[in-house]
Amino acid sequence: MKKSKILIFGGGGFIGRNLASTLADRGALVYSFDKAIPEKRDRRIEYIAGDFFDDDHLDDALEGKDAVIHAVSTVNPGNSNKRYMQGYGRDFVQSVKLCEKVLCNRQRMLFLSSGGTVYGNQEVQPITEECFPLPINHYGNVKLCIENVIRTFNTQLHTKMRIARISNPYGPGQDYTKGVGFVDAALKRAMEGEPIEIWGDGENIRDYVYIEDVCAMLVSLLEYKGDEEVFNISSGEGMSQKMVLEAIRELGLTTEIRYLDKRSVDLPRTVLDNRKIRGIYDGRIRSFKEGLEEYYRYLQKGI
Repeated sequence: MKKSKILIFGGGGFIGRNLASTLADRGALVYSFDKAIPEKRDRRIEYIAGDFFDDDHLDDALEGKDAVIHAVSTVNPGNSNKRYMQGYGRDFVQSVKLCEKVLCNRQRMLFLSSGGTVYGNQEVQPITEECFPLPINHYGNVKLCIENVIRTFNTQLHTKMRIARISNPYGPGQDYTKGVGFVDAALKRAMEGEPIEIWGDGENIRDYVYIEDVCAMLVSLLEYKGDEEVFNISSGEGMSQKMVLEAIRELGLTTEIRYLDKRSVDLPRTVLDNRKIRGIYDGRIRSFKEGLEEYYRYLQKGI
């Protein structure tokens, strides 16, 4: 990993920004590509302002890099059922072009998929990578379409592009106002004395994983030399929204709850089996309580 030139498309996003810092900590030469250069910058990282949907911008950014991380999505689970043509017509099509360019350049690639939406409603939990995906929204289906292209290239050309199915990350740098992040929303709203909105009855169970642990697992996947394609990136711990709120109250915060109508994009339970990534990553994975406490201390410094 040391001195490897690693390009992150979507480097200004929640996961991309944290992953860039983690890779820089490991000695990698990191290039963060996004629509604009952030005001707050890490001097160890080279920032590239460009348009992911411009082929010339892709070519320029890819030149001379050893590995590529694809973390771009212009839709999210909440809006994809209205903006699905944007997901298929732009995100999917340009992702196929990126795969082609990466293969022509003989570069490694890691695609950040969504374990929280690709699998859909599965009876057997925790969900392993071998389960047949049944996405219930277009966000998850776009991710799955990109996965299928990657797997087809791997089969036909004997390449080893990797797929990381990430569960529900939370932690420093997340912004729930962009449409995702229940833990982020609940904790910040509790700290600010604002009501916490829950879609449904609060019994939906998710696999929340701290962002530092996500990045550490992704680094191990970049270093992996084996034959496996798809890896769940998760804590393996199921927490309902009500359990999250109880953990927030244990921090000494008061929570006011506002229940809203259930949404069609929400699944009753999604917990991912992380035994496969555990086979190549032997580092720490925080419990939800540990991660929440750490994130709370972080937010206290800035509020």
